[in-house]
Amino acid sequence: MSGFFWGALPYIALATLVVGTAYRYAAGERGWSTKSSEFLAKDSLKVPIWLFHLGLLMAFGGHVIGILIPKSITDGVGISEHLYHIIALSGGIPAGILFLGGFFLLMRRRFDNPRMKVNTSTSDGLLYFVLFLALITGFGGTLLNAVGLLGDFNYREAISPWFRSVLAMSPDVSLMADVPIIFKCHLLCAMATMIIFPWTRLVHCLTGIVAPFELLTRSNIIYRRK
Repeated sequence: MSGFFWGALPYIALATLVVGTAYRYAAGERGWSTKSSEFLAKDSLKVPIWLFHLGLLMAFGGHVIGILIPKSITDGVGISEHLYHIIALSGGIPAGILFLGGFFLLMRRRFDNPRMKVNTSTSDGLLYFVLFLALITGFGGTLLNAVGLLGDFNYREAISPWFRSVLAMSPDVSLMADVPIIFKCHLLCAMATMIIFPWTRLVHCLTGIVAPFELLTRSNIIYRRK
């Protein structure tokens, strides 16, 4: 099972993400959106959406730096392990607070408002559940590791090299043997997100990659109250 989870599942998730997204775009381009709910409850969207996306961008940047940059490079430029963790926590904790805060406010908006709730599909519910697990395990693991409740675990000596070995098409499953269960759950949630990505509203985030200049310059959509 260890070989499957950390040696095969990452490629299954990536293949599903790429092939499924291409199929979704080819077969149902008109459904390629976030299914905007602004016209159902506009006022309650303004603050949560900014908190959520700002926290998401900060968390994504932290993951890229922490996973893709080897420990040997930061050591080589004079950044000690202690200083690195101070920098990581100073950005990671605010990112987690913004991310989780925005997520909970968006969930409250969606499930407290009858009009929002009735327009929530099964795929939406599955997506929110997986995102919730990913957020809780990621933020919880970071906090537990920061206060020393996970022992002397260093993700840059286990998870980061494992991830880079997956990118190099030569996964080193042994690196995941002693990883705390909360981080393993976080990684499994990340792969689950990749698998369900093509079939949910998450595909809308690719629009910003495909046509960023159009998104920045196009006019706002105006909704009339009546």
